Amino acid sequence: MTLILRLLARLPLRFWHAVGAWAGTQVFLRNRRYAARMRDNLRQSGLAADAPALDALVRANARELGKAAAEIIPIWFRPFPQVLDLVVECRGWEHVEAARASGHGILAMTPHLGCFEIVSLYYAARLPMTVMYRAPRQRWAEGWMRMGRSRGQVTLATADMRGVRALLAALKRREAVGILPDQVASKGDGAWALFFGRPAYTPTLPIRLHQATGAVPLLMFGERLPDGRGFRIHILPPDMDLSGEREGAARALNTALEDLIRQYPTQYLWSYNRYKQPGGAGAPDLPPAP
Repeated sequence: MTLILRLLARLPLRFWHAVGAWAGTQVFLRNRRYAARMRDNLRQSGLAADAPALDALVRANARELGKAAAEIIPIWFRPFPQVLDLVVECRGWEHVEAARASGHGILAMTPHLGCFEIVSLYYAARLPMTVMYRAPRQRWAEGWMRMGRSRGQVTLATADMRGVRALLAALKRREAVGILPDQVASKGDGAWALFFGRPAYTPTLPIRLHQATGAVPLLMFGERLPDGRGFRIHILPPDMDLSGEREGAARALNTALEDLIRQYPTQYLWSYNRYKQPGGAGAPDLPPAP
């Protein structure tokens, strides 16, 4: 099966994006629960001015999420140099150089926006990065995931205390660590903070890592270009303060993510259940935004 996928991965990225856009639309049309969550999250975000604009945004998002799923095949199964060729531009690498010059590690926060698979690979072709990940529900897919992501100077760290220690060790070596800052935190590892007007249980691990090591926070995002032209990497120093108490820092983190997502709303993972309440986390003590 791996050999077959490696052969299929040779097909042009434009092909995979076309297939993904079609498949994403079909899932949207056939899976009512999936479509309802995507529509509700986008409606709540306030990014659409009216009902027709919301409908257009939802359908565009369904196509982009299909592309995100399909592009995993060329990214995981092509030879590493060919994967790097998919990146046509990087904007903001000077922020990496400035962070390294400061003598601290780098807290690379890559939200569920665009092609987040390509970001760590691009970075790790140049410098070491330790990336935290959660094993997929389909256990048979973990081997492929690790194979596709563990290239260049990437080191994978599991989402547990052992993984946290690996992140701390990397930051103490003044290296970069990669974290998804917009997933639902596990109980005890998060704080309730508004995200597009609704309380979301926000991970506090980035905040704790920053406060423990002085790591420089940077947002990293792989913009998916139209017509299968590849990806543009963006590296941005977010305008936020992670040094205070965790609820305020979590809100600052979410605000920075909102500002980025508003620029590329069709490429965000709006189908993700960002607002669920983890067992044992306690009910949110924040009112929804008016």
